[in-house]
Formats: sequence, C-alpha cells, structure tokens
Amino acid sequence: MRHRIAGGQLNRTSAHRIAMRRNIAAALFEHETISTTLQKAKHVKSFVEKLITIAKKGNLTARRRAIAMLPDRDIVEEIDGRIQKKGTIIGKLFSEIAPRYLDRAGGYTRIIKLAKRRLGDNGQLVLLQLVGQEAETEATQKSGKKKASKKKAAKKTKAGQTEEKQQKTEEKKSE
Repeated sequence: MRHRIAGGQLNRTSAHRIAMRRNIAAALFEHETISTTLQKAKHVKSFVEKLITIAKKGNLTARRRAIAMLPDRDIVEEIDGRIQKKGTIIGKLFSEIAPRYLDRAGGYTRIIKLAKRRLGDNGQLVLLQLVGQEAETEATQKSGKKKASKKKAAKKTKAGQTEEKQQKTEEKKSE
C-alpha cells in the first residue's frame, strides 16, 4: 500500500523520475512556459516552487542547494548562425526569476489545460508557466493606443455635427 507517499510514479524508475523532474524544471526556468502532460506538470510543480523559494533567499547556501537540485547548464541563443551563451539556468533563477517573486508567498506556477491531446497515447497536454510573465506582455500591449472602430468614430462625428448645428441655430435665435 502507498499510504502517505507524495508524488506519482509516472511508470518510471526513481532515477528516471528525478532526471525528468530536473530537466523539465530547467526547461521551465529557461523558457518560462513549456508544454507537457498534465501528470508531469503536477509532478514538477511542487519541485519548481520549492526551488524558487530557495532562490528568493539569494545567499550562497541557497545557490549551492539549487545547484545540487538542478542541472546548471548554459542558456544559449542562435544569432546570425552563431551560438552565443546568454547565461546559466541557476544564474537566471537567482537574478531574474526569484526577484520577481520576492513579495509573493507561493503560487509561482500555473497549469493551463490545452484543448489538443498528444498524438499516440492521447495524453492531456497542458501549459506549465511561471506566473507574472503575462503582466509584462500586458503592459507593453496597453502602452499602445487602442484604435476606435469605424462605427464608433462615425457616431462621434455625427454627434459632433448635430451639436454644432444646434449651437448655430441657438445663436441665430438669440440674435
């Protein structure tokens, strides 16, 4: 019986489960949004939240604990056919991700179910993403002016024209 045993087995050996959890967490920190199955996302979510909580402390001990739990691989980007190093996963976790959540007490990740299912085994696909990244994208979208629709613009001009006509007729009557 499996009473009081947290986490699922996911039909994998313990070593495979640990490696998968570390790799998915590293991919999440690198890309901030990943697509995976529902069961894997639920399995990784608590691990990721614990890592962010450790990173919020920001001291050397916390950095060493995070390095022990995560693979500290490089984040690379291809620019003009050349591969350039942008940093490491642990560096991004401590310098960009953890400071974003200093005033937040937990709940750093979100699971969004997708309508499509995986071809082959029909597994439920989800998006696992870090909370707070959409605020940055909304801010950039809100900064641009919204254009009024043509109908609203036409109504405004008609209303403005009728008001002007009324003012002119009132001026003529008063004269």
